[in-house]
Amino acid sequence: MFRFAIWLARRFRSAGQSPPPNDIVTVRFADGQFAQGQAVPGQAAGGQSVLGQSGQGPNSSTVVLVAQPGGPQQQPRRGRFSRWAVWAALIVVVGLMFRRVVAWAVTGVLSAALGLFGVHLPHVSFGWPWSSSSTTTNILVGPIVLQKIQGIGKPALGTDNFDFIFTRKVTKNIGFWPCWYSATFSAVGRASATVDLNPGPSWWKSATGHYTLQTLTSKTSTTPGHVAITMALPLPQLPQSVHDVSVDNTLSTPIATDHSWTYPGLGCGVLIRPQFAQSVLYAQAQSEAFYQATHLTSVTGPLIATAEQEAVTIIRDNFIVPTVDALGYTVTRFTIRWVAPTSGIG
Repeated sequence: MFRFAIWLARRFRSAGQSPPPNDIVTVRFADGQFAQGQAVPGQAAGGQSVLGQSGQGPNSSTVVLVAQPGGPQQQPRRGRFSRWAVWAALIVVVGLMFRRVVAWAVTGVLSAALGLFGVHLPHVSFGWPWSSSSTTTNILVGPIVLQKIQGIGKPALGTDNFDFIFTRKVTKNIGFWPCWYSATFSAVGRASATVDLNPGPSWWKSATGHYTLQTLTSKTSTTPGHVAITMALPLPQLPQSVHDVSVDNTLSTPIATDHSWTYPGLGCGVLIRPQFAQSVLYAQAQSEAFYQATHLTSVTGPLIATAEQEAVTIIRDNFIVPTVDALGYTVTRFTIRWVAPTSGIG
């Protein structure tokens, strides 16, 4: 009977058809053991149903399909995907849903670790997937821009050329013989005013009010934000010594001369000429240019204006705008006010 049941099951599988749904019954073997199986209509030796297609009648038989005791068990059918792939896909989906939470946690851990080495990461705000927000991150733009400014190592120079006139007169009387010589020169001086772009950490303390960044609009995923920056810098510094100015010899020429009737004869020229050597004239011209570059308003005004404009250009175009643009913002307004050098240092 077992052989017949196995043969019948193979016949059903070879035909590519699943057995018709039948009742599950419990049978008892001759040795008293019980087993459950599937009841199917009986068939004759030729493979035909005993009662044709109906399988019903007084002489119909019922075959119960049961597995052989201790026989091979049917292996469970494995899924199309492995278990680790399913778990990996699930983790990815959850990570995408809670990406703000993941970014907040990862950034917090990295900031705590890198903060020991002076590295500061942008702050990421915590948020659930269902919470609405116009921006995913809250970047501390102000401290990052200030850090760039504090990295400036060179001052801004405002250089200008100016014309001036100076006169040199030397008198070397020989006894009762008069001996003198006078010459007036037109010269071109060159001087620079300097602006300290980074006066030091104490200058940028929040209590001084020397640096303010205001966020006008926050950035979104499609549009940049807008900021307004106000800074205070020390007033431009004029030249501190005669060596900070120069005179262009090629553009300096004498425009008038005068001398005593004894020049150059009677030994007067021998005494006068060394006093008009090139080095002597340059030293006097440099001293005169230094005085005008520090006292004459018509010269100091352009120097200061040029230095201020140069400072604004360097800070705005080389440090602030590139940094703000990289953070997803636009500088709408940038202002520098000028204060006395000693009013913020302490």
